[in-house]
Amino acid sequence: MFEETRKYMKKLGLPEGDLYDLPTSSQRFGDGTHFRIEVPTINSAEAVGALLDTADKNGITINRITETYGMFRHTRQEIKEYCRLCHDYGCELLMSVGPRATYDTGATVLSPQGIRISYRLRGMEQLLRAIEDVKRGIELGVRGFLIYDEGMLWVVGQMRKDGELPKGIVFKTSAHLGQCNPASFKLLESLGADSINPVRDLAVGMHAALRAAVKAHLDIHTDNPPASGGFIRVYEAADIVRVAAPVHLKTGNSVVGAHGQITSASDGRKMADQASIVVEMVNKYYPEAKQTQRGSSDLMVPVI
Repeated sequence: MFEETRKYMKKLGLPEGDLYDLPTSSQRFGDGTHFRIEVPTINSAEAVGALLDTADKNGITINRITETYGMFRHTRQEIKEYCRLCHDYGCELLMSVGPRATYDTGATVLSPQGIRISYRLRGMEQLLRAIEDVKRGIELGVRGFLIYDEGMLWVVGQMRKDGELPKGIVFKTSAHLGQCNPASFKLLESLGADSINPVRDLAVGMHAALRAAVKAHLDIHTDNPPASGGFIRVYEAADIVRVAAPVHLKTGNSVVGAHGQITSASDGRKMADQASIVVEMVNKYYPEAKQTQRGSSDLMVPVI
């Protein structure tokens, strides 16, 4: 069925369909490893400290922390504290661009129709403000940024190419963009995305098709807060690593209510416990898989 169309997809460098034979990915991170552990919604420096301390006690490694509240809602001192904690521990830090549709004056985004806008930027001034938010983060030591708008991704990607932004910074796209097929992933990669987060509920065969289309890192949820579906798929973690490597397994959010909330030290400790369950499952069911160790990621955080 659809054979002519499938053949043309292959010409475009896309898979001919979702890969439910679950082929093993041969791609790896730069250090030769298969997976990394990412904990998102770490929205206070207090939560960062508790997460990393508990991870040490649990004997696991956290490779990446992602803040989702918005950089422009944190003080300069707190952003510096994020950077210090991640630098001293040896993990990546990504912080989210602050101005976005849910923080803007327009009410459309809050309506049933407006949900489709997601966190995208409204108007040119908001785009400029978002770029200024990135510049503020760079000044304070942040080197990785969570992007919610395809147009902004293109602009900052061009700025990085042209030397207007540092060459070594990383752009990650959020699941809130709603991207969920290989063609969309090729587009995001072409716009400058280094790390791409699909929508949260894709089947593993769909993950395999995404990997077949791009070389960018994939960031895939193994559990979610109730506001994003509330599912927990830790028993799929090993297969996700096998077909989607190099992949960040996103974990810990099932212990909180929603994506953008402020998280506490107690939340950070619970997130570390959830992450240890995911690591356990990968080690048990795909023991060949190797995880990046502390201090060995591509994006180490300087302290300014």
